Amino acid sequence: MNRHRKILIIEDDRDISRIIKDYVDNNGFEATIAGNGKDALYLIELLKPEFIILDIMLPDIDGIELCRQIRENNNVPILILSARGSDTDKVLGLGFGADDYMTKPFSLTELLARIKSNLRRIESLISAPSKQSESEDIMHFGTITIDRKGYKVTNKGNEVSLTAKELELLFFLSRHRNQVFAKSQLLDAVWGYTTYGDESTITVYIRRLREKLEDDPSNPMYIKTVRGIGYKFSLDE
Repeated sequence: MNRHRKILIIEDDRDISRIIKDYVDNNGFEATIAGNGKDALYLIELLKPEFIILDIMLPDIDGIELCRQIRENNNVPILILSARGSDTDKVLGLGFGADDYMTKPFSLTELLARIKSNLRRIESLISAPSKQSESEDIMHFGTITIDRKGYKVTNKGNEVSLTAKELELLFFLSRHRNQVFAKSQLLDAVWGYTTYGDESTITVYIRRLREKLEDDPSNPMYIKTVRGIGYKFSLDE
């Protein structure tokens, strides 16, 4: 599954970037290093990587701003690395479109597990199971159309720009409409792990989905909060 998948490591610390590259290369990936934001943007266009590891502290641009720029034209999964472990950094990074977050120092085995988990889940979403009915491939809710097979969402006929993880979360909730999920359940179902996960990630993603899909995000029609439990996807006809 992971043979020759391209990974871009955006990290100015040569020792760290080399350690990451050697490790992921030895596990079947093809990694390239960018030491600054300018080189990173060039390599993204040139190589079309399937996964990006992005350090927040770069010499020419803040990693969060770079994440925002990448996300303007590209839905490639992005994992942020940071020596700063505050929740503010985490929420800010995810708010600009990052799919995952790890703080330094980190385990290389955990990093590899995160990469594989993100890629595996995207692959499973694109390749819908044969038993999946056509009605489940394309679902209509009010003004929203969710095309699971085509990996896109439209609202009032216009395609909505969603990151890979935003799509995965929406796909999962809509497939299990009217079912209530706790944050920990959503983290496990969409990210594939609970040991290292932070439930605030779910809060950020729910907010972003509402901002992109709801006419009034503060009074959502689709993604609803069930107080004291979690969230559900439903539509009151």
